[in-house]
Amino acid sequence: MKKVLAIATLILTVLISCKKETTTTEPVQITPSPPKEAEIVEPAGDQCYAWRANGSVIELSFNVNSHQEVNGKLSYNLAGKDKNEGTLIGNMKGDTIVADYTFNSEGTSSVREVVFLQKDGTLIEGYGDVVQANDKVSFKDKTKLKFDQKNTLTKIDCKVD
Repeated sequence: MKKVLAIATLILTVLISCKKETTTTEPVQITPSPPKEAEIVEPAGDQCYAWRANGSVIELSFNVNSHQEVNGKLSYNLAGKDKNEGTLIGNMKGDTIVADYTFNSEGTSSVREVVFLQKDGTLIEGYGDVVQANDKVSFKDKTKLKFDQKNTLTKIDCKVD
């Protein structure tokens, strides 16, 4: 028992005498950089695009506000099919317009999701598998859309109404 008590006292003495050396370090100075100027994106005004071939016409006019919201008009007058025209309301996501196209065709109002890719000053409409829900036709998977360059809308001067 004396040996255990002696060993315990020895260990305690060693532990107490081994103080950790405390070093005082100066706090790291962080110099804030000046705030950056906010980038203000002004609306570009109306932008107009059209595609014409073999008696068919697609016309799109829209504007994008500072919140990247898209508002405009879209019309399809395809040879051999009924003309439909309506409004476009959506968002600009990078180089892509994703919007709801509300239109009248054959006396019926419909809503269809449309996607246009901006490329080299043109717009290319996206196509893909669709689903219908809540009286709206939407793309199943926007990441799998195909952009067919044969129906490329080119920039035109906007008509003054």
